[in-house]
Amino acid sequence: MSPRTSPPGDREAAQVAGAPLRADAARNVAQIRAAAIAAFRGRGLDTPLEEIAAAAGVSKATIYNRFGGRAGLIDAVIGKLVAAEMYAIMDKALQVADPWQAIATYVTDRRDLQYREPAFTDALLMTYPDSGQLAAIATAAIDMTISLVQRGHDAGVIRRDFTAEDLYYADVANGLALRKLPRPARQDYDRRIRFFLDSLRPR
Repeated sequence: MSPRTSPPGDREAAQVAGAPLRADAARNVAQIRAAAIAAFRGRGLDTPLEEIAAAAGVSKATIYNRFGGRAGLIDAVIGKLVAAEMYAIMDKALQVADPWQAIATYVTDRRDLQYREPAFTDALLMTYPDSGQLAAIATAAIDMTISLVQRGHDAGVIRRDFTAEDLYYADVANGLALRKLPRPARQDYDRRIRFFLDSLRPR
């Protein structure tokens, strides 16, 4: 079965029970979404809601009223943060005919997204399992990784003892290092990606 690479639709946060919001309420929703994207993009999905509310010029209670809490807010903005790009990464890898180039492209593009977007690591870790869209991204990524690793094994282009779980843990470690340690220069980061890819070759 082919891995799923089509993103689920973003939650329509500007409507409640199918009815359009008043202009002031719709404005609040737009401001909250913009503040959440800016905050999550810089610091990951665990940014305090109080800070997002302050940046949006609303109360924390308004976030709960309009989005139901953190999981709902994540669902409303995760598409712009990582979902659309992650699904594009998976689609791109599917189009690569050569098994080694497919997994190399996939790993490189994942690491590139991880460098730019801290929320990608939250998606890997399933930090907020109540977020349906976060769960969907994680599931799709797992399915894609299993498929590409199996394809690499079948073609004999990656070492037999390398597993999809190994890539997961390597990317989690990479993401946590990016979050907790000084950010490396991009050329050093890319060089380490190449070292990692070289380690996947058959021995």
